[in-house]
Amino acid sequence: MIREVFMPALSSTMTEGKIVSWVKSAGDKVEKGETVVVVESDKADMDVESFYEGYLAIIIVPAGEVAPVGAAIALVAETEAEIAVAQQQGAGAPSAAAAPEPSPAPVSAPTASAGLQQNVSRQNGRSVVSPRARKLAKEFKVDLNSIKGSGPNGRIVAEDVEAAAGKAQPAPVQQPVTVPAAPAPAPAPAAPAPAAAKPAPTPIPAVALSGQRVPMNALQNAVVRNMEASLSVPSFRVGYTITTDKLDTLYKQIKSKGVTMTALLAKAVAVTLQKHSLLNASYVESGIQYRADINVAVAVAMDGGGLITPVLQNADRLDIYSLSRTWKDLVDRARTKQLKPDEYSTGTFTLSNLGMFGVDKFDAILPPNQGSILAIGSSRPQVVANEEGLMGVKRQMQVNITCDHRIIYGADAASFLQDLAKLIETNPQSLTL
Repeated sequence: MIREVFMPALSSTMTEGKIVSWVKSAGDKVEKGETVVVVESDKADMDVESFYEGYLAIIIVPAGEVAPVGAAIALVAETEAEIAVAQQQGAGAPSAAAAPEPSPAPVSAPTASAGLQQNVSRQNGRSVVSPRARKLAKEFKVDLNSIKGSGPNGRIVAEDVEAAAGKAQPAPVQQPVTVPAAPAPAPAPAAPAPAAAKPAPTPIPAVALSGQRVPMNALQNAVVRNMEASLSVPSFRVGYTITTDKLDTLYKQIKSKGVTMTALLAKAVAVTLQKHSLLNASYVESGIQYRADINVAVAVAMDGGGLITPVLQNADRLDIYSLSRTWKDLVDRARTKQLKPDEYSTGTFTLSNLGMFGVDKFDAILPPNQGSILAIGSSRPQVVANEEGLMGVKRQMQVNITCDHRIIYGADAASFLQDLAKLIETNPQSLTL
């Protein structure tokens, strides 16, 4: 029997995926549940496992190319004798770009969502290991359970096993050569000094791209779809000025303990949302969907374009130190595209902070399936007058909230901002309790 390997839906918003790499090659034996291919979804790189045992007969969509969700990307033959037949069948398959919408009837294959669940359960229950890494582990007698994978989504790759076994080949080091002193040597071009570490990639200057058309990556395309969906939502915006002197003082006191300003702001928002459940809700066709948890998503710009919103789940229940450690871990894995779907798609309220760029104020666009997003500007010294008319200098920041007007009204948003300002201005110390 010849079976198709489909491009899976790795998230609810994914419409197409890019093949990052094929773990298996054509002709390789494939076990059920074994990782076959790594796919780039709109937010992360995910290992995709085979539902079948057999032989990877032919790869229809090679690494680097894109295929719509549900399109056939490879064929698996049940026996070696069927490989040639599968290759002939695959050779006549339409390209991924021209592939028609798949019919659910011809192939009895599990749904894409089921495939994702299998992948996640493997990662939660046992390590995901590349075939070569598993082979090396047996050769070097290395316990795979003792290894932390460095591959996509925590996958254990060959280099991890070699390092654990002490077999890793060190990078060649250029030994200094002692040259005997010689009178007046002829000048020669100086050899470049060996770099201590690989420098971070330098962004391509905008002028270098002048006149060029650059295709969007999967993450940028996901942002486009989300923003277009937001245009259909009737929304409104409310601004508020918050004095941050006490918050800034608190931050200076606990910054050395690993606390970030992002975590402080997320915690303040989450605590305030406890009294404003409507701002944490979303519109659904049958009414208002109130949320059981307060999950604060925070927008993060990605290198290479696009943005992602890692989610601080149950932000109101975590202490500020745990929240900061969680945030650092989320951002680190977001930048290497290793977040799991529930770590970027479960937000109930979003923060967008451009204060670090010196931005005074801005408006944010409402994310899909959420009722509110808060835009945060920079905190700056301002000359203000108190109730007695005396002038003084205080640090203040501008915040603007965007809300879904189908369920949230102006008074609701204003009341939330008023309580948020009261917490930050009068009792930010409570955020550390």
